[in-house]
Amino acid sequence: MSLDRLWAGWRSKYVSTVAGKQHDCFLCAIAALPDDARLVSESTLVLERTASTLTVMNLFPYGSGHLLVAPLEHIGDLTKLTDEVAVELMRAQRRAVRAIQQVYGCEGINLGANLGQAAGAGVPNHLHFHALPRWVGDTNFMTTVAETRVVPEALEAGWQKLHASWR
Repeated sequence: MSLDRLWAGWRSKYVSTVAGKQHDCFLCAIAALPDDARLVSESTLVLERTASTLTVMNLFPYGSGHLLVAPLEHIGDLTKLTDEVAVELMRAQRRAVRAIQQVYGCEGINLGANLGQAAGAGVPNHLHFHALPRWVGDTNFMTTVAETRVVPEALEAGWQKLHASWR
Protein backbone atom coordinates (compact mmCIF):
# COMPACT_ATOMS: atom_id res chain seq x y z
CA MET A 1 0.00 0.00 0.00
CA SER A 2 1.41 3.37 -0.97
CA LEU A 3 1.01 6.52 1.05
CA ASP A 4 -0.41 9.59 -0.69
CA ARG A 5 1.28 12.86 0.21
CA LEU A 6 0.11 16.39 -0.30
CA TRP A 7 2.95 18.85 0.26
CA ALA A 8 1.99 21.89 2.30
CA GLY A 9 5.30 23.57 3.10
CA TRP A 10 3.57 26.89 3.73
CA ARG A 11 1.98 25.48 6.91
CA SER A 12 5.25 25.42 8.88
CA LYS A 13 5.55 29.21 8.96
CA TYR A 14 1.96 29.59 10.17
CA VAL A 15 2.19 26.84 12.76
CA SER A 16 5.50 28.13 14.15
CA THR A 17 4.04 31.64 14.47
CA VAL A 18 0.81 30.66 16.21
CA ALA A 19 1.41 27.29 17.87
CA GLY A 20 2.62 27.00 21.43
CA LYS A 21 1.36 30.40 22.52
CA GLN A 22 -0.31 29.01 25.68
CA HIS A 23 -3.72 28.82 24.06
CA ASP A 24 -5.77 25.80 23.08
CA CYS A 25 -7.70 27.92 20.59
CA PHE A 26 -5.86 29.07 17.49
CA LEU A 27 -8.10 32.16 17.21
CA CYS A 28 -7.18 33.19 20.77
CA ALA A 29 -3.51 32.44 20.03
CA ILE A 30 -3.61 34.83 17.08
CA ALA A 31 -5.45 37.47 19.13
CA ALA A 32 -2.80 37.19 21.88
CA LEU A 33 0.15 37.90 19.58
CA PRO A 34 1.97 41.21 20.07
CA ASP A 35 0.48 44.16 18.20
CA ASP A 36 3.12 44.19 15.47
CA ALA A 37 2.43 40.54 14.60
CA ARG A 38 -1.31 40.28 15.01
CA LEU A 39 -2.79 43.38 13.43
CA VAL A 40 -2.50 42.46 9.76
CA SER A 41 0.09 39.90 8.82
CA GLU A 42 0.82 37.48 6.03
CA SER A 43 2.63 35.15 8.46
CA THR A 44 -0.50 34.76 10.64
CA LEU A 45 -2.89 35.09 7.67
CA VAL A 46 -4.74 37.90 9.48
CA LEU A 47 -6.58 40.22 7.11
CA GLU A 48 -8.28 42.45 9.64
CA ARG A 49 -8.43 43.00 13.37
CA THR A 50 -10.88 45.42 14.93
CA ALA A 51 -11.65 46.17 18.56
CA SER A 52 -14.00 43.17 18.67
CA THR A 53 -13.38 40.97 15.58
CA LEU A 54 -10.68 39.05 13.76
CA THR A 55 -10.70 38.02 10.08
CA VAL A 56 -8.15 35.43 9.06
CA MET A 57 -7.61 33.09 6.13
CA ASN A 58 -8.60 29.50 6.85
CA LEU A 59 -5.48 27.35 7.29
CA PHE A 60 -7.42 24.32 6.01
CA PRO A 61 -9.49 25.88 3.20
CA TYR A 62 -12.19 24.25 1.12
CA GLY A 63 -10.96 26.46 -1.71
CA SER A 64 -9.01 29.61 -2.49
CA GLY A 65 -10.16 32.66 -0.55
CA HIS A 66 -11.75 30.75 2.37
CA LEU A 67 -11.89 33.16 5.33
CA LEU A 68 -12.86 32.90 9.00
CA VAL A 69 -14.51 35.84 10.75
CA ALA A 70 -14.66 35.64 14.55
CA PRO A 71 -15.26 37.74 17.62
CA LEU A 72 -12.09 38.33 19.65
CA GLU A 73 -13.90 37.06 22.72
CA HIS A 74 -13.55 33.31 23.26
CA ILE A 75 -17.24 32.48 23.15
CA GLY A 76 -18.96 29.63 21.37
CA ASP A 77 -22.61 30.60 21.77
CA LEU A 78 -24.01 33.07 19.25
CA THR A 79 -26.82 34.01 21.64
CA LYS A 80 -24.31 35.15 24.27
CA LEU A 81 -22.74 37.87 22.10
CA THR A 82 -23.55 41.42 23.06
CA ASP A 83 -25.58 43.33 20.49
CA GLU A 84 -22.58 45.56 19.83
CA VAL A 85 -20.26 42.63 19.08
CA ALA A 86 -22.94 40.91 16.96
CA VAL A 87 -23.27 44.05 14.82
CA GLU A 88 -19.48 44.36 14.46
CA LEU A 89 -19.27 40.69 13.53
CA MET A 90 -21.82 41.21 10.75
CA ARG A 91 -19.92 44.27 9.53
CA ALA A 92 -16.71 42.22 9.43
CA GLN A 93 -18.50 39.52 7.42
CA ARG A 94 -19.72 42.14 4.95
CA ARG A 95 -16.14 43.40 4.48
CA ALA A 96 -14.98 39.81 3.93
CA VAL A 97 -17.69 39.24 1.30
CA ARG A 98 -16.78 42.46 -0.51
CA ALA A 99 -13.10 41.52 -0.63
CA ILE A 100 -13.84 37.98 -1.83
CA GLN A 101 -16.14 39.30 -4.57
CA GLN A 102 -13.57 41.85 -5.71
CA VAL A 103 -10.61 39.46 -5.72
CA TYR A 104 -12.18 36.25 -6.97
CA GLY A 105 -15.11 37.41 -9.13
CA CYS A 106 -17.02 34.38 -7.88
CA GLU A 107 -20.58 33.42 -8.79
CA GLY A 108 -21.62 32.98 -5.17
CA ILE A 109 -20.35 32.91 -1.58
CA ASN A 110 -21.00 30.48 1.23
CA LEU A 111 -21.32 32.40 4.48
CA GLY A 112 -22.18 30.53 7.63
CA ALA A 113 -21.27 29.04 10.98
CA ASN A 114 -21.33 25.57 12.46
CA LEU A 115 -22.74 26.16 15.93
CA GLY A 116 -21.64 23.39 18.27
CA GLN A 117 -19.72 20.18 17.80
CA ALA A 118 -22.77 18.24 16.60
CA ALA A 119 -23.17 20.80 13.80
CA GLY A 120 -19.61 20.22 12.65
CA ALA A 121 -17.81 23.03 14.45
CA GLY A 122 -14.08 22.31 14.41
CA VAL A 123 -13.58 24.91 17.13
CA PRO A 124 -16.87 24.64 19.05
CA ASN A 125 -15.90 27.03 21.85
CA HIS A 126 -14.91 29.99 19.68
CA LEU A 127 -17.68 31.15 17.37
CA HIS A 128 -16.53 31.86 13.83
CA PHE A 129 -18.13 32.33 10.45
CA HIS A 130 -16.81 30.88 7.20
CA ALA A 131 -16.83 32.97 4.04
CA LEU A 132 -15.73 31.28 0.85
CA PRO A 133 -16.12 31.96 -2.84
CA ARG A 134 -18.08 29.49 -4.97
CA TRP A 135 -18.57 28.86 -8.66
CA VAL A 136 -21.10 26.71 -10.48
CA GLY A 137 -19.52 23.28 -10.86
CA ASP A 138 -16.58 24.01 -8.55
CA THR A 139 -16.55 20.51 -7.08
CA ASN A 140 -14.81 17.92 -9.19
CA PHE A 141 -13.79 14.29 -9.20
CA MET A 142 -11.00 14.89 -6.65
CA THR A 143 -13.55 15.83 -4.00
CA THR A 144 -16.21 13.30 -4.93
CA VAL A 145 -14.03 10.30 -5.75
CA ALA A 146 -10.71 10.83 -3.98
CA GLU A 147 -12.07 12.77 -0.97
CA THR A 148 -9.33 15.32 -1.59
CA ARG A 149 -9.67 19.03 -2.16
CA VAL A 150 -7.44 20.82 -4.63
CA VAL A 151 -6.68 24.40 -3.64
CA PRO A 152 -4.98 26.00 -6.65
CA GLU A 153 -3.59 29.02 -4.82
CA ALA A 154 -1.01 29.29 -2.04
CA LEU A 155 -2.43 30.86 1.11
CA GLU A 156 0.13 33.67 1.00
CA ALA A 157 -0.87 34.54 -2.57
CA GLY A 158 -4.54 34.68 -1.57
CA TRP A 159 -3.67 36.76 1.49
CA GLN A 160 -1.71 39.26 -0.62
CA LYS A 161 -4.60 39.70 -3.08
CA LEU A 162 -7.26 39.99 -0.37
CA HIS A 163 -5.14 42.31 1.77
CA ALA A 164 -4.56 44.62 -1.22
CA SER A 165 -8.31 44.90 -1.81
CA TRP A 166 -9.40 45.20 1.86
CA ARG A 167 -11.49 48.23 2.80
